[in-house]
Amino acid sequence: MRLIGMLDSPYVRRVAISLDRLGLPFEHESLSVFRHFEAFAAINPVVKAPSLVTDEGVVLMDSTLILEHAERLAGPDASLAPASLTDHARAQRILGLALVACEKTVQLVYEHQLRPEERRHLPWVERVSGQLHAAYAALEAEVAAHAGGEGWLFGARPLQADITAAVTLSFTRHMRPDALAGTPLPALAALTEQAEALDAFRRWPIG
Repeated sequence: MRLIGMLDSPYVRRVAISLDRLGLPFEHESLSVFRHFEAFAAINPVVKAPSLVTDEGVVLMDSTLILEHAERLAGPDASLAPASLTDHARAQRILGLALVACEKTVQLVYEHQLRPEERRHLPWVERVSGQLHAAYAALEAEVAAHAGGEGWLFGARPLQADITAAVTLSFTRHMRPDALAGTPLPALAALTEQAEALDAFRRWPIG
């Protein structure tokens, strides 16, 4: 398999780390949707990161859909989803909050790095910033309430909710550190620090 995209994307990074944790071998091609547009388009004409080229040559896109396929490839014994229905619902909520935080961070990055300052719409920036803070506040509450004795959310090993929550905070801190100024996230920060120490996170560092 081939994973296409830059590791400064939280979506690419969550896929890379997850494939690693699932024990699925893959090659990573670090192509930017901006700087390598034509090369990326030759693989996936819609130029969406991440893209995954399966061993059969099928091009998949969208990190959640890619990971759904990866779960099937790895099999139930290696799954990164909790087994019980109650825990699965909690995990899906955590994933949803983390992915919203990713989306809002990306929007702020685009506003500040791609749009000229004189063309920024401040009410929009304030709205997105408010959504980002709301997502992180809810994510912090979930992590604080459910982190277990081992430091992970659903048992003795990190699952997809742990991976995505940690990747998300690292991404926001890396790309828009000012966005979380004055916002304490102790439980999420502790989870992220523990996750970033894992071999899979070290093998696929942000940026």
